[in-house]
Amino acid sequence: MNEKLSILSELIELAKADNQLDENELGFIKVIAEGLGVADADLENLYENPVPFDPGTTDGERILQFHRLVLLMNVDRTITDVEINNIRMAGIRLGLNPIATNEVLQRMYDYPNNVIPPNELIAIFVKHHN
Repeated sequence: MNEKLSILSELIELAKADNQLDENELGFIKVIAEGLGVADADLENLYENPVPFDPGTTDGERILQFHRLVLLMNVDRTITDVEINNIRMAGIRLGLNPIATNEVLQRMYDYPNNVIPPNELIAIFVKHHN
């Protein structure tokens, strides 16, 4: 359960990065919480009491979390330098290859609404796998 709360805490912190929580961001986080089976009360508590970072145990889990962060950043259709920097730092904390994370952040602009398809994102990480 702590890993699930960590995932949501990371998303919440990114959503707060631009000092405003957009309804679309809140809705996206809620959908992720529901998918993870996290109760509404537990999710609400995370806005004031984040849990410590837990990067997950597999490459797939870490890449999935990075993809969630990229999707969240784009959900309000406003991308700030602070958000980009936070995503780059999250990629490092997740143990992902910085060259791959930078490529994802560059390539996302090639797609409608900056939503890079999952198969493209995975291909980028496979290409840069150490």
